Formats: sequence, C-alpha cells, structure tokens
Amino acid sequence: MPVAVVTDSTAYLPPDVVAQYAVDVVPLYVVMAGHSGREGQEIGPADVARALAVRGQKVSTSRPTPGDFVSAYRRRLAGGADRIVSVHLSAELSGTVDAARLAAAQVGEHIVTVVDSRSAAMGCGFAVLAAARAAAAGADAGAVATAARDTAAATRTLFVVDTLEHLRRGGRIGSAASMIGTALAVKPVLHMSEGRVVPLEKVRTSTRALARLVQRAVEAADGAPVAVAVHHLAAPERAERLAADLADRLPGLAELFVSELGAAIGAHVGPGAVGLVVAPMSLLGSPPLASEGPAEEPAEGAEDA
Repeated sequence: MPVAVVTDSTAYLPPDVVAQYAVDVVPLYVVMAGHSGREGQEIGPADVARALAVRGQKVSTSRPTPGDFVSAYRRRLAGGADRIVSVHLSAELSGTVDAARLAAAQVGEHIVTVVDSRSAAMGCGFAVLAAARAAAAGADAGAVATAARDTAAATRTLFVVDTLEHLRRGGRIGSAASMIGTALAVKPVLHMSEGRVVPLEKVRTSTRALARLVQRAVEAADGAPVAVAVHHLAAPERAERLAADLADRLPGLAELFVSELGAAIGAHVGPGAVGLVVAPMSLLGSPPLASEGPAEEPAEGAEDA
C-alpha cells in the first residue's frame, strides 16, 4: 500500500488484523527485577501479573527509542510505502508519541505523519484499524491520518481496577484521585478524558462496577452499530462475564474482541483490571469488522516517559 500504518504495542490489535493490514507494531519496554524486555516479545502479561502479585516488586515501563521508530519507518519505505501514518498511545500517558515525532524528523516530516490517539489500548487500536482500512482502500496520507483522529476522538474507554495504587505509582492518576479507592473503600469507574485517566463515578462493589461499565457502553452506543473491545489483566472470568452482558445489551454490536492487556499497560492497572472500548462502526471503514472474526489474544504490549 502507498500509505503504511505504524503503531506501538499498547494498541492491542488482534494479531490477525495486524497481519491482514500489514500494520507495523513497535514495542514498548517493560522493566522488572532489573531486566528490561520488549513488550509482547520478551515480557508478557503473565510475567507482569506474577511480578505485581509479589509485595514490593516494582514494574516500570519505558517508551520505544526514536531509533526503534526510525527502523520501522525505513523498513516500510524500503518495502514500497511512499508515506507513513504512525498512531500511538496518548502523550499524556507516555513519551511514545515524542519518540515517534523525533524519528519522523529524522526520516522526513513530509513522509511520516504522527497521530496522538489521546487514548490507550483498543482506544488507540480502533484508530489504527480505521487508518489501516483507509490505507487499504487507497486513501492518501491525509485521509488516513484523519480516519485515525476521528475514530480515536469518537471511542469511549472505560475500566475498573482492583486498586488504584499501580496507577498512582506510575503517575497515571493523581494522589488525590487514588484516595477515592483507598480511604473511601469504593470501586471507581475510570475513563479516558483529554488523554488522561480520570475517575468517572464511584460504586461500592466489583459487581456494581461491571454493571456500570455495561450501562455506560449502552449509553455510548446509543443504539448505533458499534465495535467493542473487552480488556483484562489476570481476570478472564470477569472479562467473559462482561462480554456476555455486552452481547445481551447491545443490539448494534457488530464485533466483540476479548483480550488480555499486555505487559506495559498491565503494569499500571494491575491484576484484576477489566475495561472496555466502544467505537462506532461508521468510522471503522469497510469491510465490516465482523468479517475478520473475534480475537482472543492481544497483539501485545502502556509505557512511561
């Protein structure tokens, strides 16, 4: 394709979608027990879940290097692409976008367009999918980037965690907000707003929190056809229950992805986290998402600045 699409490992696109649209995925790095490894290649979600279960064990993340992106961009150009659209995790959560922009300056800003999704996980992944579909349909780089931006802006990302401590330690949520779930002993429903993780509402139990996620998804869909991704870390039963409830409550559900979060975002939300992303089918392009089949595994890979 004349326009190639690149993303990072926190988009969690299904592997078959990555292969079908030849999306290049640049991994973030995860650091644990003094060892740094590439997300999805050397360190996976199970590794992070085990580490976080050990009291005092620290897990951190770091962005890809500009050199990592330069290599990816040059590889795609050598493969026949004329332009590149690079779509990434929110700059409010990671330095990944900055690294991509530094790489674009080296390769040529007239060649590489970097898009900040201002979201995470499939909140970014659906934007990548829209961009890849637009590129496959022959759109130019400007239209491909617009497809990514419009889709990212229209997605709704919500989640709940067992504890806000991991988000607080990683600087992804403020200390005052983290006290909601500790001093007040509630389960806050969180969401992405303006590229940041912020509390949306407070509930008293995990069961109620999952029910609120479903209701919020119904409200976001507003009866229109949607694609939904359900994410979790070491909580498959919660995720499957959430997926089943969504299938019952969303008549316009065109496709449902269920996948475990990768190591980088998993390091910041912790085991037990469950979330969902709702995206309008009208922006995802054709062919319909349903033709690609459900995904049970992530393409791997959140990060740090």
